[in-house]
Amino acid sequence: MVNVLFVCLGNICRSPMAEALFRDLLKKENLNEKIAVDSAGTGSWHIGDPPHKGTLGILNKYKISVDGLIGRLLTKDDFDKFDYLIGMDESNKKNIYKITGKPNHPKIIRLLDLTKHNRDVPDPYYTGDFDETYRLVSEGCRALLEKIRNENNI
Repeated sequence: MVNVLFVCLGNICRSPMAEALFRDLLKKENLNEKIAVDSAGTGSWHIGDPPHKGTLGILNKYKISVDGLIGRLLTKDDFDKFDYLIGMDESNKKNIYKITGKPNHPKIIRLLDLTKHNRDVPDPYYTGDFDETYRLVSEGCRALLEKIRNENNI
């Protein structure tokens, strides 16, 4: 089983959106038995909270399940539990390095580095643009799945 963890700041906007999108993609590709997915935040403000209403709204708009999405904090142990730790922006990536104690480890990746965009996923908590975030996260998730398939012969 390949384990993927999406990480953002509060675990209420970008990373749960990525978790839900990736889960939906895995279901459509019949890969639920080969790849598992979760999400976490680097800040503790929203532990136990559901996703932001904007995230819930965009996922519901596209009929993507939001079941089981609850905010949690990234831990040092997550490094050993997950094969891919995917930060939504450069700041998240640096926080993953700090929390896990694994600076510059290759399994810690910024999501859009896997795409032609090579930039941060903007935080819709601040921008209010959940549509843009959805488009970028969706593209990043497809690129990540391709990477995982290639690296793990799936």
